[in-house]
Amino acid sequence: MKFELVTSGLQFPEGPIAMNDGSIIVVEIRRQTLTRVWPDGRIEIIAELGGGPNGAAIGPDGMVYVCNNGGFKWRDRPDGITTTDGTPDYYTSGSIQRVDPNSGKFDTIYDSCDGKPLRGPNDIVFDRDGGFWFTDLGKTNDDYRHHGAMYYARTDGSKIVRAKEKMITPNGCGLSPDGKTLYVAESMTGRLWALDIVGEGELKEPETMVPGRLVLTMPDYMLFDSLAVQEDGRVCVATLISGGLTIIDPETGKFEYHDLPDEPYVTNICFGGPEMRDAWITGSGRGTLHHAEWPTPGLKLEFYA
Repeated sequence: MKFELVTSGLQFPEGPIAMNDGSIIVVEIRRQTLTRVWPDGRIEIIAELGGGPNGAAIGPDGMVYVCNNGGFKWRDRPDGITTTDGTPDYYTSGSIQRVDPNSGKFDTIYDSCDGKPLRGPNDIVFDRDGGFWFTDLGKTNDDYRHHGAMYYARTDGSKIVRAKEKMITPNGCGLSPDGKTLYVAESMTGRLWALDIVGEGELKEPETMVPGRLVLTMPDYMLFDSLAVQEDGRVCVATLISGGLTIIDPETGKFEYHDLPDEPYVTNICFGGPEMRDAWITGSGRGTLHHAEWPTPGLKLEFYA
């Protein structure tokens, strides 16, 4: 597969969104912004959000909903790779923010659930009813790592529920084509889970200690980041350490891996274009955005702008 560099110089980009005008909206976690990248590689700041804007998605009102993890410490390695390095002193909590992509105005709609602060919201996906699922990775310092969780919320601020507790660094999330299955990628375990949806914000309780149906555990030390689902139901997971994309059949657990050369921190993928075969991939460690002509169409998301 051929990957084309669109732009570089981004500050730990994530959460790509393919827009109808041909631009790609990303978050820059280190710069703390929501940013637009034009087809010619030009970079334009939409909003300065503070904290650590992470995952992003278009909602039913055309606004951009951002998972803000509250911020990271950073480490610049000698090889030119930037990595996260714990929780900064200014951190207070994570949040869900709503941003107008035209004006840059934003507000915070959630920063807690049942009186407990959100720790590190990470990735987000909308269902066909206009509600959204999001992962909370938790936060880490030298002494501890929080449990992660899976949440469901409404855009009007009226409902937020913790649908799955005590997960291990849940990161990417996406919905199956029929909307009945929620896929969640855990970073540190290198696992992809399939969770059955039984109601609004409700997941089927597993009969055993596992969170849901285990689709795949990577055979080597390869960590999972965010994901997108293809039209055929296979799940494309951005894969760290080696740096590439893992395409997984959730029915069989079989997978194929595509390396993105010299990009150990491949963090996210989204689909767009008239045939949904334009793939946009973030390389956070080097601050890059790549494009590829994808062999299989991506699944159309519920909302675009």
